[in-house]
Amino acid sequence: MEGVAVIGAGAWGTTLANLLAKKGIAVSLWVYERELVKTIRRMRENTTYLPGITLSEDLQVSASPEEVSAGRDIFLVVSPSHVTRPVLEQFRPYIPQRAIIVSATKGVENETLLTMSEVLPEVLTAVPPEQFAYLSGPSFAREVSQELPTAVSMASRSREVAERVQALFTTAYFRVYTTPDVVGVELGGAIKNVLAIAAGLSDGLGFGCNTRAALITRGLSEMSRLGSAMGALPITFMGLAGLGDLVLTCTGDLSRNRNVGLQMARGCTREDLLRDEKAVAEGIRTTRSVYELAERHGVEMPITRQVYRILYEGLAPAEAVRELMSRDPREELEEIEARQRMGWRV
Repeated sequence: MEGVAVIGAGAWGTTLANLLAKKGIAVSLWVYERELVKTIRRMRENTTYLPGITLSEDLQVSASPEEVSAGRDIFLVVSPSHVTRPVLEQFRPYIPQRAIIVSATKGVENETLLTMSEVLPEVLTAVPPEQFAYLSGPSFAREVSQELPTAVSMASRSREVAERVQALFTTAYFRVYTTPDVVGVELGGAIKNVLAIAAGLSDGLGFGCNTRAALITRGLSEMSRLGSAMGALPITFMGLAGLGDLVLTCTGDLSRNRNVGLQMARGCTREDLLRDEKAVAEGIRTTRSVYELAERHGVEMPITRQVYRILYEGLAPAEAVRELMSRDPREELEEIEARQRMGWRV
């Protein structure tokens, strides 16, 4: 069977590496912290990012990109989006042209506003574009590690690559669906983190289920609008990488991004939250990127805008809600095509 190198030993990277190792696949996991490498080898547990989960004896770990890459055909990238480029630069000399590259990173690069489907081929220029795939969907690492039933999306511009990676990851508890919509799957995985912060703010302020339902629904509309403007298929956002991941991160107690919102409602600042770089939530940085993408494409995203203002301009959460609720009344189905289908006069 194919050998896999997993780049990034956070909770999600460790979980996916362990999933593959338990299937009998040769897996090596790159761990940034050398002391953590020693701990994992000794205790068979990632005590920093995935405590309490026993790791397969067959899972190899190393802090050396060369060591991790040796003899591997598939490279799974699970590093945080803001360090993915420099991390891949370290691996580039060891990744062969024949390799399949799978990204499980959810985010948008801050400086360039590029998604991972744009960053990875830009760095790994020797690998043909059709050999990249992108994994996203509703999946808390701890629940997958506990082998609780989970379904996700795997996007690739190549059906052959998508199906090959689908077979690689599929288990009795981890079901993988394929799609050609790379842009939609990536944007869904990034934008839902921003909206989860909004949901956490709402919960932290003591608002009810009505408010959360409105945030999820109108947030899905924002996700679809930006996705459409960037070339995604609108139907993708009704699937696992859109609505599925959005519901999970906006409601689940294991959601780091929802927890960011909860803490900010209690008075924490962005600086407070970023102080612990070990387990920082992607949504803090992604909020800025998504807000700037919306500005670039002329897409209205009022919830995202308010989360951005709370995080980066010091807007009080209660004032952000007041402004959202006092916006001018409007139709729910704003697209001309939608109104035409329903028989409304345009």
